[in-house]
Amino acid sequence: MVSEAFPKSEKILKRKDYLSIQQCGLREYTKNFVIIKKRTETGVNRLGISVSKKTGGAVQRNRIKRLVREFFRLHKSRINDSQDMIIVAKKGIPHNLTYGDVCRELEGHFITKTDD
Repeated sequence: MVSEAFPKSEKILKRKDYLSIQQCGLREYTKNFVIIKKRTETGVNRLGISVSKKTGGAVQRNRIKRLVREFFRLHKSRINDSQDMIIVAKKGIPHNLTYGDVCRELEGHFITKTDD
């Protein structure tokens, strides 16, 4: 059984890592998010989340981050290649965004292998 925890080793923590991914990564756009991906050789999928103050107050920003982290945590085992990913929330993201909305929006951009 694969663990569904979200350990520190799966988080992008350092500024230099964020900058490297932003400079060299491939960008994909959804209605509410910009997804930046960069393949790595580490064998680990890592996630970074960026939510600007322009998206709303602290409660709104933290809620968006929780929803994105939960999506990644539950779907990381279905991501085929090892890659670093940054999710950037766009300005004007709705305050009533639900987990289902996040799933529908991000699923096609993250899931790269089929379940056997």
